Amino acid sequence: MKKSTLLLSSLILASSLLFSACSDNQDDAAPASGAAAVTNPTATTTTGSASSEQANGQVIQAADLSKLPEAAKKRTDTIIASLTDPAGAFVPYFTQSGYDGNVNSQLQSSLVTTDDKGVPAPDLAEKWDISPDNLTITYHLRKDLKFSDGSPVTADDVAFTWTILHDKAYSGDTAVDVIHVKGGADYKAGKAKTVSGIKVIDPLTISVTLEQPNATALTTLGGPVLSKAYYGKDYKFGNLDYIKKLYLSPVGTGPYTLEKFIPGQEVRFVANPYYYKGKPKTEHFIYKTSEGDTWQYLETGEIDFASFSATQENIDKLKALGFANILSYTPSSYGYLQLNLEHEQLKDKKVRQALTYGLDRQSIYVDAAQGAGAIANIPASPISWAYTEEGINPYKHDLEKAKQLLDEAGWKAGSDGIRVKDGKKLTIHFLGSKNKGTDIFIPIAKENFQALGIDFQPEVFADFNALVSKVESKDYDMASFSTPMLSDPSDGLAMFLPNGDVKGFNNPKFTELYKQSLATTDIEARKKIYKEIFQLLNDELPVIFTSYKKTVYGYNGRIQNLSVSPFNGISESLPEWSLSK
Repeated sequence: MKKSTLLLSSLILASSLLFSACSDNQDDAAPASGAAAVTNPTATTTTGSASSEQANGQVIQAADLSKLPEAAKKRTDTIIASLTDPAGAFVPYFTQSGYDGNVNSQLQSSLVTTDDKGVPAPDLAEKWDISPDNLTITYHLRKDLKFSDGSPVTADDVAFTWTILHDKAYSGDTAVDVIHVKGGADYKAGKAKTVSGIKVIDPLTISVTLEQPNATALTTLGGPVLSKAYYGKDYKFGNLDYIKKLYLSPVGTGPYTLEKFIPGQEVRFVANPYYYKGKPKTEHFIYKTSEGDTWQYLETGEIDFASFSATQENIDKLKALGFANILSYTPSSYGYLQLNLEHEQLKDKKVRQALTYGLDRQSIYVDAAQGAGAIANIPASPISWAYTEEGINPYKHDLEKAKQLLDEAGWKAGSDGIRVKDGKKLTIHFLGSKNKGTDIFIPIAKENFQALGIDFQPEVFADFNALVSKVESKDYDMASFSTPMLSDPSDGLAMFLPNGDVKGFNNPKFTELYKQSLATTDIEARKKIYKEIFQLLNDELPVIFTSYKKTVYGYNGRIQNLSVSPFNGISESLPEWSLSK
């Protein structure tokens, strides 16, 4: 499934995904690669109540490190974190799920990152220049950059990376097409041997020229750099299948290199001696698959770091451990129920609105989460500078309104109470992963939809990748997902484009507004456009927006230098993590 939308403007810094999926969250991180951020204290109407201990970025120190389990005490050069099992596509731009992106966040650095305010900041590129007409961006690489195999990073590698993203065979998540690099379309169509807008000026300098201004171009093109010598040695236009053979032997520029991937168990990393910021302080890092056992693994010391919904119950449990530091964090993501708009019953906007009115989202996402969640009604987090509630329908739970809309849509109750139209029953085939959130969702949704005369048919998957495969087969009506962390407001919108992941939604007005939002860098002008976009999507409901989440990290009190970035999560500080004696 091409989650181009969540990909985010490639800025999607692979790093921004790190730890975006909680172990007991209601939704699953959508299968996308990439993306990014802090709590807006003025957004009190949507963020819900929370204790002062849940303030974003506030650390509650471990009370008694003597309670640290023996397994954790014995580790001296290894830190272990929990992670949902990745698919194993460890090459940026070719990832198959957000969990692959979590792995890539340690294997790769990007040309451009973002600071704590969401402003582009140097990474592999030490600086950049933008022409007065906003059409040409020139990136200046740092000196002496090296890939993890010791080879130099040059402008030729950047040019190769950008070129294969324009190959007709590229089907990954980076929405480079919307950037409109000059000559990109001709290259993709096979009409040109190179992308004319890409110019290598010298080994450390490269420029790219666009056909039209784009507010996200700097970061979209400022993603990870692929080694031309390694990833390009077998490259032929129109054939990128060979890269699959390199998924498990990646070469990158990040703080760690891949040591071993054991599917269903763990991903092992070793410190990269060529990392431009210096070799990480901890030699070994491990992602351990811990779905369903996260609490147990943290309690026994089998893992050092885990994330949970920021309920008071979870915070109290973490406090009771004694040896865990506790860090609260609000990511810039949103949850949603993806709808199969190619199925006849969901093509009607009134049916989609009825489903939203009929679903008790307050009970599912806020009350059951003990305040560690809030209702979402637009594809942007309250922490986003573009967030608005003006003209937004909150779709408060209203069964009578839902029934009225279904009546208007021509769905009438049959003899068994299930609504029927043109001889077909109104059914909703739901897909979800096996987790606490799904366990909460299913009984409430079943009761709600039964009251509306809808036959609700849930299907639960223990393996996230199996759920993704089912969605790709289009054998579903509704599936539960959440985005990675989002940096730019446009990042959460690409799924609604005609070639996006929400199949069957083709709204010319949305597409035009989306283009307008990227055609200017004036933030006030963009705010006005996004307000109109959010109002449109809030009415059309191509997906059912569900919730914003609050996360709490519990981690071994020995870990030093751990910090959280509003837009990049924990990935940027991870190379500095060390274990105190």
